[in-house]
This record gives sequence, structure tokens and C-alpha cells, in this order.
Amino acid sequence: MNEVVFDASAILALLQQERGAEKLTLEIRNNAVASTVNLAEVQSKLVNMKNDPDQAWAAALSSVAAAEPFTSRQANIAGNLIAKTESRGLSLGDRSCLALAIALKAPVYTTEQIWKGLKVGVAIHVIR
Repeated sequence: MNEVVFDASAILALLQQERGAEKLTLEIRNNAVASTVNLAEVQSKLVNMKNDPDQAWAAALSSVAAAEPFTSRQANIAGNLIAKTESRGLSLGDRSCLALAIALKAPVYTTEQIWKGLKVGVAIHVIR
């Protein structure tokens, strides 16, 4: 299996054992990468839930096989995605995730229902 991309919501579902996390099989998790933007988002949410910042960062990192730096190419892709995603209200974090997936030509996993039917050139798997 090739790389797959997790957005922040998929990582949080996995870490908190939420509905849909069971769809992220061991094979998928072993090939999962995430943008450092999305990992920062996960850490922020965990810290807001009163977790220690260092432990929150470690938890975020533990959910993926690799953390991918947010590159200038990805920034450009994320900026261009606004035209296709603005009507759905996707955040910069969401577009950063999609930009990584597009750059890697990899499928993306999310819990975000608003991503259903989004056409950006990569497969989008909504896990709940």
C-alpha cells in the first residue's frame, strides 16, 4: 500500500477512539502521513482539552508514520484550492491536508462530511 494522508479530524478520531476510527486499519495507519499544519491542529485541540503540550504533540505524532513539512508548493496548492472549496467552508488546515494529498497523489482520510463529493483530483474517504 502507498502513502495515505490523514487530516486532523481523522487523527483525533483515532486518538479518541471515536466512531469511524475502526476504518483506519493497521495497514492504513502504517502508511499514513500528515501535514505538520494538521499535526499542530491536533496538538492544539488536545492542549485545549487540558493535555500537556509535549504529550499532546507526542500523541499527534504517534498517529502517523511520518510528519510532512508544509512546503511552498503545498502552500500554493492550498491557496489555489480556495476556489473549489470556499462554498464548503474548508479551513486553511483542511486545504493544507488536501494540498499534501494532491502533492503526493495520495488518498486522504477525514471525518468531515462536507468533504463528500469534493473533486480535487485525489480520493477522499470520509470515515463516518
